[in-house]
Amino acid sequence: MNSFTFEHIYNPGHVIAENALYLHIHYPEMLTRYDSNFLAFKKQPTLEEFMEAARFLRKFHQANGQKHVKFLLPQDHTPSEELRDHFKQEGYDVGFNELYSIAPDQFPSVEMNPDIEVKEVGKEELQDYLSFQYEQDMDYGPDFADQKVDMHKRNFQNPRIMQLLAFYKGTPAGSVDVIIEEDSAEIDGLMVHESFQKKGIGSRLQRYVMERFPDKFIILVADGEDTPRQMYQKQNYRYLGFRYEVQKVYE
Repeated sequence: MNSFTFEHIYNPGHVIAENALYLHIHYPEMLTRYDSNFLAFKKQPTLEEFMEAARFLRKFHQANGQKHVKFLLPQDHTPSEELRDHFKQEGYDVGFNELYSIAPDQFPSVEMNPDIEVKEVGKEELQDYLSFQYEQDMDYGPDFADQKVDMHKRNFQNPRIMQLLAFYKGTPAGSVDVIIEEDSAEIDGLMVHESFQKKGIGSRLQRYVMERFPDKFIILVADGEDTPRQMYQKQNYRYLGFRYEVQKVYE
């Protein structure tokens, strides 16, 4: 039986400091990526501990020209009522993610539509992949999208990361990154272009991962308040836990 936790989830950020209360994750290569610049609490903070940590991170991020603060609570810990009141009062966005895993042979069979082709991104597919990602990343602004291109190029050079691109009748339609570990393959950033939704592209991308890594557990993180998590549950993924995230963006 697998026993994966959120600690197994890949993050390109660097641990630059650690104390008894939290890990400080920083990613100077992409300061606008909230998910790689944050404090991860090792235990549930008191209100006073949270406020002190928030003051520290705000000051640190301001010194680096960053406009956000972000905090992860320990896995399977719900914020206290006192913390929730503080988050609301201070205008923090609060959400949670859920962790799932599946053995590849448990994934449902997928109808093989000849219009859909999945390719591992090599030199020939790289520009199509980067253009596809750029269009999606523009939702967060040109600075973010430009920096993300550099990150995708770094990932392309990383033997631990496999980039997949799905084509629908020859047009790039969906993508996913796969982080390869000894016992697991993590599905990250699974997305399908809005013009090609509901054609089975997301399932085909997942099926490709299952067939490519039959001897590893497949793991992924889903937004705890979004619809894809229901799809994963129907596809036989096993729920492993939740983790709260708190963030605030300053104008």
